[in-house]
Amino acid sequence: MDIVVEVHKKTAARLAADMVQNGMVVGLGTGSTATYMIERLGERIAEGLEVLGIPTSEDSARKARQAGIQLTTFAAHRHLDLAIDGADEVQRGPLNLVKGLGGALVREKIVAQAARKFVVIVDGNKPVDHLGQRTAIPVEVIPFGWESTADQLSQCGAKSLHPRMDRAGHLFVSDNGNMILDCNFGPIEKPDFLASQIDSIVGVVEHGLFLNMASEVLVATEQGVERWEP
Repeated sequence: MDIVVEVHKKTAARLAADMVQNGMVVGLGTGSTATYMIERLGERIAEGLEVLGIPTSEDSARKARQAGIQLTTFAAHRHLDLAIDGADEVQRGPLNLVKGLGGALVREKIVAQAARKFVVIVDGNKPVDHLGQRTAIPVEVIPFGWESTADQLSQCGAKSLHPRMDRAGHLFVSDNGNMILDCNFGPIEKPDFLASQIDSIVGVVEHGLFLNMASEVLVATEQGVERWEP
């Protein structure tokens, strides 16, 4: 990535972290952009800010603890004041998202849905006219019978799909103990319809289509940070 854009992405992440107010319960995203946000939140806590965080992955939980962020759970807090995360694609206009290339899509969606405000941070390569234009749609599935689940996803229009592998060449296992199938649908004309189709498949835990969920998107470009709203 262009170093200038990366600098602006870090700026956007810090701007999002500065939206956090004293006493808030905050959803902590997963990935490189979320890491910048967690680091900034840690700085603010060192300066006296008091917040609680709910992480979207074990990796984010570890980084949050290192940053000095006190963690909580949904058992104690059913709703979050704010969630901050990245995205793999952002649809211009409605700000629908594709998320999950980092493998945390189920927890990310739970956190985003529970938040009163969901702020997304991306670089200028992520906006698209149609979801699926540049990336596959991750679908988390239970391991039992995944081949049958994959066949049904193909019937929904997936041109190709494959189980995600880790860097060692083994099947990727999510924090929830499941597999992820990366499904290439190509540009998606009707994301709501596709989402409902995928939701109806037995064996699917969750998919990476985050529709009508983003409250605001911070886009890091070569010119600086742009704020988009649906």
